[in-house]
Amino acid sequence: MLRPWKLELEIDKKLDKAVYLQIADTIIADIRSARLKAGDALPGSRNLAQLLNINRNTVVEAYQVLINEEWVISKERKGIFVSDVLPVSQRRSSQKESGPEEEKRQDNPMMINFDDGHPDSKIAPVTELARAYRQIFSRKAKWQMMGYSSEHGDPEFRKSIAQMLNHQRGMNINENEISITRGSQMAMFLTAQALLQPGDQVIIENPGYQPAWKAFEYAGTELLPVAVDHEGIIIENIEKLLTIYKNIKAIYITPHRQYPTTVTLSLARRLQLIALSNKYGFTIIEDDYDNEFHFGYRPILPVSSFPDLNHYVYIGTLSKVVAPALRIGYLVSKDQKLLQRIGDLRKIIDVQGDVIMEQAVLQLIKDGAVKKHIKKATLHYRNKRDFVAGLLEKYIKNSSDFILPDGGLAFWIVPKAKLNWNTVTDLLIERNINIIHPEQYSFDQTINGFRLSYGSLSEEQLEQSIKIIGDVLAQEI
Repeated sequence: MLRPWKLELEIDKKLDKAVYLQIADTIIADIRSARLKAGDALPGSRNLAQLLNINRNTVVEAYQVLINEEWVISKERKGIFVSDVLPVSQRRSSQKESGPEEEKRQDNPMMINFDDGHPDSKIAPVTELARAYRQIFSRKAKWQMMGYSSEHGDPEFRKSIAQMLNHQRGMNINENEISITRGSQMAMFLTAQALLQPGDQVIIENPGYQPAWKAFEYAGTELLPVAVDHEGIIIENIEKLLTIYKNIKAIYITPHRQYPTTVTLSLARRLQLIALSNKYGFTIIEDDYDNEFHFGYRPILPVSSFPDLNHYVYIGTLSKVVAPALRIGYLVSKDQKLLQRIGDLRKIIDVQGDVIMEQAVLQLIKDGAVKKHIKKATLHYRNKRDFVAGLLEKYIKNSSDFILPDGGLAFWIVPKAKLNWNTVTDLLIERNINIIHPEQYSFDQTINGFRLSYGSLSEEQLEQSIKIIGDVLAQEI
């Protein structure tokens, strides 16, 4: 296949930046400048390694970064090609996709996107995962790996997840109470379909996570929003709803770091919520979407870890731990009948998960690679959080309020005056900044605040964009 493009790059091994990142960033720059266009083929890893006189694995790592960030795509038996749709021109799934403003984003490859709180794929243990995957595939006999296994996931992998939850999150579960899914959104959908019926009611946080709301609505339920303050969801409002509505079957919460505000549900409110759940019989659906990255002494234990709680579904994911593209989530429940219904539904839509990938991740857990990565990533994100806090103090403090989050990958910014968010987002788009419109967190009326994520952006991008955001907010206030 003809590969006319030639890499023009001088590797500087004295730089702090890793060689594979130098390669990846050079290619990204050429894509952004249109020197490399959609569909262009990149050199094979062996050829590029020979050209640069470096180890081929370094080139493979660089290409993996580009694939993870969706700058390029890998076509089996053909090679690596520049993506038709670049990541900077894609809107996140939580945003609406229509109209002229969407076209502006797609036409502008320089747009800086603030996502929901994605991790930095550049520090993901992709090489270790790829190596483990190859080893597992080669080591296991084909007849073992190609047959169907449990719809709930590999038993050894589930046992490892159970041990992690018991040791690190204070839970008391076993592998038979876990179902492995393709990401947390599948876990949410399966839970909604197996737990709820048309006409049921579900209490949700407002502001909150709309993709979860859609899963509940698809099951035919009525959503009942409850406001959030500095201690999390307001329990008094929940009690009022319980006296008015007689068919409340569940409540969906993100108590560790509430989405999108990042506040932690206080201990007093956790205990009150557990008492209400036990009294009225509704299930607490707990989405612990970013438990791993905590910057204080220790993370708050999940509501589902309290032994007095009778009805719960606990949902987690490994996407932020290993890599954003890794679609492995899980759900936990002591209700075996519910798990049976979830398993039956799983067999209809997916039969089983990726057994080889589960084994590969299990190997990383056993080898200590996951623990090592979490330690490294936590320090990385804590430093980046502090860097962003300094930028917010410098550029946004006069126009908006914010608190320093104890963990996670985002800040919650609240302007000191009510703003027209259509105007704000339009002004930012004109200056190549794309934030998630606050309506995407809001149930009815648009909340006056926005989530500023920092995990996937460079320090240069953060400083450039936060200064612009500060200017626009000050102008509108």
